[in-house]
Amino acid sequence: MADVDENSPLFAIAIAAELSNMHPQTLRQYDRLGLVSPRRTAGQSRRYSMRDVVQLREIARLSAEGLNLEGIRRILDLENQVAALQSRVRELETALADELLNRPGRRVFAARESGDVLRLRAGERVPKQNEVVVWRPF
Repeated sequence: MADVDENSPLFAIAIAAELSNMHPQTLRQYDRLGLVSPRRTAGQSRRYSMRDVVQLREIARLSAEGLNLEGIRRILDLENQVAALQSRVRELETALADELLNRPGRRVFAARESGDVLRLRAGERVPKQNEVVVWRPF
């Protein structure tokens, strides 16, 4: 069985309307306005994901607080941008960490008692003396 996540289009409009405590016509209107964009089946029926249902509930909450639909659209757009950027940052952090760990020729340094810095090759050991080895991956 395929993995089901929050973006999997599972719910027909009647079920999504019930889960979000809205009328199906309201969901159609929000789709036309671009507030929530469910996926479509081959027969063009709307299929809502759990993420869509959560977004519908958020629209209802913001509307109850007095925001108009254009304000809600702006808030949702900004929240979606933030989520996409956070995801991208996580991807880049992972890629950077992988690059730093796998980079050949990483530099290793040691400090002598006198304060002189001794550069070593990766895997090379400091000659036995009273030196401190400092390793910092960057």
